[in-house]
Amino acid sequence: MPITLVNPSRLPEIDAYRQVSVATGSKLVFVAGQVAWDADGVTVGEGDLAAQVEQCYLNVATALAEVGASFDDVAKLNVHVVDWTPDKMPLLMEGITRAATKLGVTPTPPATLLGVAALDVPEHLVEIEATAVID
Repeated sequence: MPITLVNPSRLPEIDAYRQVSVATGSKLVFVAGQVAWDADGVTVGEGDLAAQVEQCYLNVATALAEVGASFDDVAKLNVHVVDWTPDKMPLLMEGITRAATKLGVTPTPPATLLGVAALDVPEHLVEIEATAVID
């Protein structure tokens, strides 16, 4: 596997992600921000942050699989959440957990969570982009 995830001993350990990833593969994979669309472009979970997070992770996994990658190859995630406040963290984690269960993975690469004013359409609450490394 080209990705090694690390929690440095002098930084806090975060359950949801690791602080550092070391990539040793030879190809970079950049996945565009994925929103909560199904294969037909219909928004999944309108008004439901957990459902939208789940669908975004499933869409990232689908995009990765298309090029022979998986969450094991992800070096970095960026998560954009509309009108983010810390009280939304349980819903974010619920969506991640549901997607991880469906995918049979533990997606813990380094991640950045950004609060944004809006996304592409009003019904989208979250967008997730990924960078992966494969051999």
